[in-house]
Amino acid sequence: MTAATSRSLPISWEKIRNWMEIHPQLMLALAVVAMLGPFLAKPFNIDDPLFIWAAHQIQLHPGDPYGFDVNWYWAPSPMWSVTENPPLASYYLALAAAVLGWSELALHFAMLLPAVAVVLGTYRLARHFCRQPVLAALLTLGTPVFLVSSTTVMCDVLMLAFWVWAGLFWIEGLKQNSVWKLSGAASLMAAATLTKYYGVCLLPLLEAFSLLEKRRLGHWCWWLLIPLAALGGYQLASQSLYGHSLFSEAIDYAGVTRGSFGVSKITACLTALTFTGGCAAVIVFFAPLFWRAAGLVLTAFGLFAGGAALETFVLHRPGSWAPLELQIIFWTVAGAGVLVLSAADVWHQRDPRSWLLALWLMGTFLFAAFINWTVNGRVMLPMAPVVGILITRRLDRNVAAGRKTSPRSVAICLAASSLFALLVTRADYLQAVAVRQSARQVSAYHGLEPGRLWFQGHWGFQYYMEALGASAMSFGHSTLKPGDMLAVPANNTNLLPPGFEMTLLKTFTVPGPHLVATCNARAGAGFFFATLQGPLPFAFGRVPPEIVSVYGLKTEAATNRP
Repeated sequence: MTAATSRSLPISWEKIRNWMEIHPQLMLALAVVAMLGPFLAKPFNIDDPLFIWAAHQIQLHPGDPYGFDVNWYWAPSPMWSVTENPPLASYYLALAAAVLGWSELALHFAMLLPAVAVVLGTYRLARHFCRQPVLAALLTLGTPVFLVSSTTVMCDVLMLAFWVWAGLFWIEGLKQNSVWKLSGAASLMAAATLTKYYGVCLLPLLEAFSLLEKRRLGHWCWWLLIPLAALGGYQLASQSLYGHSLFSEAIDYAGVTRGSFGVSKITACLTALTFTGGCAAVIVFFAPLFWRAAGLVLTAFGLFAGGAALETFVLHRPGSWAPLELQIIFWTVAGAGVLVLSAADVWHQRDPRSWLLALWLMGTFLFAAFINWTVNGRVMLPMAPVVGILITRRLDRNVAAGRKTSPRSVAICLAASSLFALLVTRADYLQAVAVRQSARQVSAYHGLEPGRLWFQGHWGFQYYMEALGASAMSFGHSTLKPGDMLAVPANNTNLLPPGFEMTLLKTFTVPGPHLVATCNARAGAGFFFATLQGPLPFAFGRVPPEIVSVYGLKTEAATNRP
């Protein structure tokens, strides 16, 4: 390298840094595209098909989003009884598909917009809370829960986008006494509620903040009637269309399902703590920048809570779980760190904004632990912007106290946490690829035989099997004939062993991720469903492949019964 070239490099970097400082929002949008771009072709998986099928229905019958049947729980059922989410996300997908088409690339590209909106909204919101709003937004982007959720076409990231911008407009509307911003915030609250029912929690959250900020009721409280009216209208509309109020049905489903699993409150709380640490893993990478002696207390609490979690989970799992035991302890410590960070912020700041962040964080934690039907990463997602802002506020407080942190240290921690989140997201991507590939292999194998191809299991496996012409088994109703085949994936849900009339013909094994898993019960990873898949949002170690067993019918006729 010549001396002239050496001298030009700092100048070039200086220009880039200046551009980023002048155009922070454009830089953040490009960062979102750069992080999520490699996953735009991700196959549909988990509950993606439910949202896509509803979007297909909306294109045909816009006023009847759930007016069709789907085989999701062993037999065909009305869609309104299967889905536990309102339809606004599916309306968005229907609109996007009308322009871009139904391919994986097209729909994931459409979901980039909500992801960008979350990061830009966090930046704007963080300007009211800390001195480094760009860092807070990048920390949000670099959390595993945000990146993994952003590679789905489900409703979670879209709901969070409405949530963050509603909070922003509400804070600014109160400060400026702006009718337009308050009404806009109320409309976004309604949109969040009609995207995912958890959005209704914005009402008590922002009402509590307003009372702390203003110390009295004001005209602002009337705007909260807008999301209430939207939810009431949805209740009436669903009652008229389907004979059931779907919001009430979702509440009942959460209670009944949680009770049927028999999960104790202590277990649920510990699982939520573990998921908090894993989903908001940035806390691990930044903790050395602001914790010293207090880390000993945190570690002691984490070891105690992790030990209790081990006693709950490990004794019911076969094989050696030593690596998983260490992971549970580690992420429990991290989860405790997130809660301690929030409590410390309230203790030191003692202002309405610190209370808003604390209530936002704790409300999400308590909902996941005690109200939602299961602990999962999707319900932890609203924590991501709060954790990013809290970490940045803590760094600001260190600077005010004279304990400066070098920009290089912050950059290293940010890069490490983002790479970690990308590693987890890539694992989820590879698992979805393996599921699609297993469906294709089964279909190609059946193509050599004359009989009908049936399958058990749902999620992405169902989506691709049906796209390839296979039929979902309806237990107690589907009659198999000689020559028919039945495909049963091992890593799936709603499975029953085939009857004695069936004989194993072939087993397909498709490797997925090798180092870390997000959705594999045998690995203990339950990002989407902790109760049956595992106590961790993601698990490191040897990841079992996707296995599909194909059975053939031996007798003249048989009916597969539960």
